[in-house]
Amino acid sequence: MAHIKNIIFDLGGVLLDLDYHKTSIAFQKLGVTNFDELFSQFKANELFENIETGKISDEDFYDAVEKYCYPGTTRLQIEAAWNAMLLGFRVEALETLKDLRKKYRLFLLSNTNNIHLTAFKKIFTADTGLPSIDVFFDKAYYSHLIQMRKPYETTYHFVLDDAGIIADETLFIEDSIQNVEGARAVGIHTHLLLPAERIEDLHL
Repeated sequence: MAHIKNIIFDLGGVLLDLDYHKTSIAFQKLGVTNFDELFSQFKANELFENIETGKISDEDFYDAVEKYCYPGTTRLQIEAAWNAMLLGFRVEALETLKDLRKKYRLFLLSNTNNIHLTAFKKIFTADTGLPSIDVFFDKAYYSHLIQMRKPYETTYHFVLDDAGIIADETLFIEDSIQNVEGARAVGIHTHLLLPAERIEDLHL
């Protein structure tokens, strides 16, 4: 790790615990019988890709999802189902970030959307008392705000250029293999975080 100067972290599954199954079950209860086909950790159909790249508004998303739900389903029910996957932040991992900032420049790169960002900001403040997870990083990149998402190579190039960092001096920690492969393709060093792994146990 001697030549590594920068670490880019994924959010969900790395710093924030997620359970996609909870959202799947919640939507099934609202009548969306094929939610797993529409969205999963490993693929996103056009609707979900569009909301994660800021191409559609929250209202557009609710309108589209509502068509799959039982008649009479409310926006609040859809919002709750969509946010059900968001659990708690890994406090030990956040403590590790404090130590890592003494040695590395730290960045966050997350595929997310405005609805989830609003929700996990509230969770973060409840868990830590701090205003935003952004305080742990030199800069945070959220897909819907930069209008590009992992695993596309253009996304990693954008982050490298915007942050002014070099791929060969950068480590990317991520829990989804397709996003790891995208980063590797542009020359970034990677670590695929396995379900049982935690960043505080890595030798960084």
